[in-house]
Amino acid sequence: QVQLVESGGGSVQAGGSRRLSCVGSGFMLNSYAMAWVRQAPGKEREGGLCFDSGGRTTYYTDSLKGRFTISRGNAERKVYLQMNSLTPEDPAVYYCATDRTFSCNSDYDQYTYWGQGTQVTVSS
Repeated sequence: QVQLVESGGGSVQAGGSRRLSCVGSGFMLNSYAMAWVRQAPGKEREGGLCFDSGGRTTYYTDSLKGRFTISRGNAERKVYLQMNSLTPEDPAVYYCATDRTFSCNSDYDQYTYWGQGTQVTVSS
C-alpha cells in the first residue's frame, strides 16, 4: 500500500526558508516522479513543482521558480521541498504526490497518491 507522509511545516517569517520532507512507503519512491502541490486557505489546489525520475524539475507555478527546489534523499526514501524567500503568498498546506510513473503528471491535480499535507504559514 502506497503511503506518503509529509513533515516540516510550521511558521516562517517572510523572507525566510523552510524545508519540507515526504517519506514514502509501499513503493520505491526514488524511482518515480514526485510532486509537491499546495492549497492555500479558501482556495483551489495550486500546482507547485515536480521532480521526474531523470532529475528534471517541472514547475506548475511560475512564481516558485528560483525559490523552491525538490531534491531526493536517496538512502532515506525521502523527497524534500526546499522553500526560500517565502512571501505572504506562500502559506498553504503542502502535499506530496505521485503517480508511481517516471514522468510528471501534466495536470498537478490528477496525481493518484497523496499525503495528508503539512501546513506552512508565513508571518510578516
